[in-house]
Amino acid sequence: MTRFAAPIAEQIWDMKYRLKAADGTVTDKTVEDSWRRVARALAAPESDPTHWEERFYGALADFRFLPAGRILAGAGTERSVTLFNCFVMGTIPDNMGGIFEMLKEAALTMQQGGGIGYDFSTIRPRGAEVKGVAADASGPLSFMDVWDAMCRTIMSAGSRRGAMMATMRCDHPDIEDFIEAKRDPARLRMFNLSVLVTDDFMEAVKAGASWDLVFGGKVYRTVEALDLWNRIMRATYDYAEPGVIFIDRINAMNNLAYCETIAATNPCGEQPLPPYGACLLGSVNLARLVSDPFETGARLDPAALDDLVRVAVRMMDNVVDVSRFPLEQQAQEAQAKRRIGLGVTGLADALLMLGLRYGTPEAAAQVEAWMHAIARSAYLASADLAREKGPFPLFDTDAFLASGTMRMMDEDVRDAVQAHGIRNALLTSVAPTGTISLYAGNVSSGIEPVFAYSYKRKVLQKDGSRSEEEVVDYAVQMWREKFGDAPLPDHFVNAQTLPPLEHVRMQAAAQKWVDSSISKTINCPEDIGFEAFKDVYLAAFEQGCKGCTTYRPNAVTGSVLSVSETREATPEADSGADVVYISEPLDRPQALEGATYKLKWPVSEHAIYITINDIIIAGHRRPFEVFINSKNMEHYAWTVALTRMISAVFRRGGDVSFVVEELKAVFDPRGGAWMEGRYVPSILAAIGGVIEHHLIAIGFIDGEGMGLKSDPRAQAMAVGEPPRGAACPACGAFEMVMIEGCMTCRACGHSKCA
Repeated sequence: MTRFAAPIAEQIWDMKYRLKAADGTVTDKTVEDSWRRVARALAAPESDPTHWEERFYGALADFRFLPAGRILAGAGTERSVTLFNCFVMGTIPDNMGGIFEMLKEAALTMQQGGGIGYDFSTIRPRGAEVKGVAADASGPLSFMDVWDAMCRTIMSAGSRRGAMMATMRCDHPDIEDFIEAKRDPARLRMFNLSVLVTDDFMEAVKAGASWDLVFGGKVYRTVEALDLWNRIMRATYDYAEPGVIFIDRINAMNNLAYCETIAATNPCGEQPLPPYGACLLGSVNLARLVSDPFETGARLDPAALDDLVRVAVRMMDNVVDVSRFPLEQQAQEAQAKRRIGLGVTGLADALLMLGLRYGTPEAAAQVEAWMHAIARSAYLASADLAREKGPFPLFDTDAFLASGTMRMMDEDVRDAVQAHGIRNALLTSVAPTGTISLYAGNVSSGIEPVFAYSYKRKVLQKDGSRSEEEVVDYAVQMWREKFGDAPLPDHFVNAQTLPPLEHVRMQAAAQKWVDSSISKTINCPEDIGFEAFKDVYLAAFEQGCKGCTTYRPNAVTGSVLSVSETREATPEADSGADVVYISEPLDRPQALEGATYKLKWPVSEHAIYITINDIIIAGHRRPFEVFINSKNMEHYAWTVALTRMISAVFRRGGDVSFVVEELKAVFDPRGGAWMEGRYVPSILAAIGGVIEHHLIAIGFIDGEGMGLKSDPRAQAMAVGEPPRGAACPACGAFEMVMIEGCMTCRACGHSKCA
C-alpha cells in the first residue's frame, strides 16, 4: 500500500479525492482504490479497456501523473459533475435578453463545478444610447455585478467556491472603470480581472501615441496610451489586479487560428479558450522522474518522461468522451477540437535535484528543453491516436501545419501530423496545481519556485488537544533523508528571494513550447519601485509570454504568508494561528452555552427563533451548532437543512465567518424587507445577520453587524469570551498563498479559483 509522503497529503486525498457515499461510508479504502477507479473509468472508451486500465493505473501510481482534481474526484463515481475544470462561456450579446440568457448558462455551468471566463467587451459602454427605450446603457460593469452576485450564491461541486475570469479589451470605452473596479474591496470579489492588451496598444505605449476607445465603430474618446498603461500598472501594483493578457499573441500562436478567435481565458489564465471552450487539465510530476537526485549524474529520465506523456495524452483524450458537460454547446465544442492541457508540476524540485538554481539562464535552458520534450512526445502521441481513432473533426492539414506551435515543431512531428492528422488541436498548458501538489507530497507547484521549504501546521484533535506538523517541500525532504542535517546548497532558492525578472525568464522559457498558456504568479517584493514593477510586464511582453500576473504584498492585498528568518537557508512559514484545521468533526459535549435570538421577518406571521451554541477551545469561545425554529411550517424543510449544514461547518472548525458572507448575499426575487433602517434582501440574509451579530458578540469576528442589538424585532442574550479569528475561509489557517494566479491555502488546499 502506498505510503503518503506527509500527513497533509493523506488528508487532502481524504477530503477532496477519496470516493465516499452520501452517508460518509468510504468506498475508496486506499489511494490505490482511487487510482483504480480513475484508470477504469478513463479506459472505458478503449477497444481493449483491460489493457489500458493497467497502463493508466501505472501512470497514476506513485503520483507520477496527476490528473486535475475534477478528474480525480469525479471519474468513475457516476455523479452528475463535469471532469473539465473551467469553461469560457458564449459571446455575450449586447441586448438584455441575451445577457440574462448568458447569466443562466453561467449558473448551470458553475452548478456542475466548472469555473467560467467571460469577455465583457461585447456590451456597450455606460451612457451609450439604448434605442427604442429612451434610456442610456448601464455598461458592462453593472452586469458584472450581477454575475458576481450569482456566483456568490452558488457553491461549485465538491464544496468549492465559484471562480470567474472577466476580460475587457484595452480599447473599450469603459476600460478605465474596469481597471479601477477592484479598488473597492467589496466589489467583484468572485472575479479575476484581466485586460486584453493588443500589439497595437503596446506599440502606442512605446511610441507615446494616443489611443482611441471604441465600440461599434464609434470613437467615444481618445486617451494617451502611456497614461492608460500606467493606470493598469498602478492598479495591479496597488491591489494585484487586473492581470494582463497579450491577446494578439494568443490568437497568432493558436493552432486553431483558422477556425476560432479567442477573447477570454479560464479563471486562472492558463487556458485561452473560444466561446464555449472547455479546459481539461493534467500534470506530469517531474519531481518523480529524476534519477540519482543531488548526485553528479542526476538527470530526468527522458524515456520515462516520453512514456508517461504518451499515456497521459491518451488518458486525457478519453476524458473528452466520458465527461458530462453542463451545456450541449460545451460538449460540441470539446468534441469538435478535443483540446487538452497537459502540464507539469514539481519542476522547481526537479531543478533542485539536478543542482540548478531556479531563475538562472542554465535553469531556463533546462526548462525549455523539458517542455520541448513534453510537447514533442505529446504531439507524436496525438498523431498516433489520430491514426488509430481519427483526427479531431475540425482538423485541416494545411491550415494546422501553418499555425501556432506546429510552425516550429520538429520535422518528424510535422511528418506524422501530415500523414495521419492529429487527435487533439492543442495539447499543453501549465495550470495551477496547488492542491494536487500537496496531495503528491508537497512537490513544488506547476512551474513556480518553491514557496517555502517548510512551515508549521497546527491541527486540532477531537479531544481539544493540538498537534503540530511540519510540512516540508518534497525536494527538501529528500535532501534530509539523504544527507541528514547537512546545510542546503546555495542553489536552493525560494519565491521570497528571487528577483521578479528571473520569474519572467522561467515563464518565457516554458511558454515557448506550451501551445496554450501558463498560470504563474511573479512574486514582487513589497518595496519594489513602480518603474521597476512596470518593467516586469514589459519584459513579459518582450520575451514572448502570453500574459502576466504579479503579486506584491501591500496595505490593500495584505501579506499572504509570513516567513520566519530564524533559519536563513530554510525559511519557514509562520502560521501564527491557534487553530488551523480540525482533523475530524468535534463530538458534542453534554452541555453547551449559547444564545437564542428572535427574528421577526416583516412579511411572515410567525417569528423565527435562532439558537446558536458555542464551544470553548483553548480558552476561546467559537460557534458549534445552530438551531432554527418557527411555527410557520412553510419554513420547516429548508430550516432543517440549513441548520444541519451550518452546524456541520461549525464543527469542522477554522474561520467559519464565510457562512455569514454567503447567507447575507442571498436575495429573494420576491423582494426583501427594511429592518432597522437597512434593506435586507431575503430572510436568509436576515438569518446571516443574526449569526453575524452572535459572532461579534462572542468576539469571534470584529464589526457592528446588522444593528440587531437595537432592533426591537430581534432580541439577543449576549454571552461568551472573545476568541481569535483566522485567515483561510475554509480551515482558518494563516496560510493563504498566491500561487499561479490563485489564492491557495497551504494548510487544507482550499483554492479561490482552481
